[in-house]
Amino acid sequence: MQNDKIAIFIDGNNLYHRLKEIPLTSPRSSLDYNALALLLAGREKIVARRYYIGAVREEAGNPRSSKLMAAQQRFVSKLQREKWAVVFGQLLKTGDSYHEKGVDVQIAVDLLVGAYEDLYDRAVLVSSDSDLIPALTKVRAKGKKVEYVGFSHAPSHALITNSDIRRLLRIEEIESLCAER
Repeated sequence: MQNDKIAIFIDGNNLYHRLKEIPLTSPRSSLDYNALALLLAGREKIVARRYYIGAVREEAGNPRSSKLMAAQQRFVSKLQREKWAVVFGQLLKTGDSYHEKGVDVQIAVDLLVGAYEDLYDRAVLVSSDSDLIPALTKVRAKGKKVEYVGFSHAPSHALITNSDIRRLLRIEEIESLCAER
């Protein structure tokens, strides 16, 4: 794997919810995404860093939506300043809850395009969404390596089974990535 080209794909909603499940002493919002990328790539060359998220839309007469949208804009700006490509899906409201739409499809398309266009040697996927398995299967059939990055407290056995490399982040590793800098 020496000198592999690495593409990192982060399912932002999935990451957010896994982080909420663990007790951290530092704020989750202080997660250093570039440090995470370096941890995942090791000595290999990072050729793409992509973060996928449902876009918050402002709702008329809903001050909470305005706050959420502003917070997301600050977060996205931070990622973009750090040279992350941010890819948006949609957030659809059903009753009082929101559901992401289109994010998994965006990830799958980018995984496949990258494999077919030889943009990377190894795809590093930070997600626990088993809907991506058909895309991962095709990526692997194209001779690319797939690394599943999950969380030790909630691993996806389906993604472990359908990847070449598995990495489960421990709470201590995540804590070190959230430490105040």
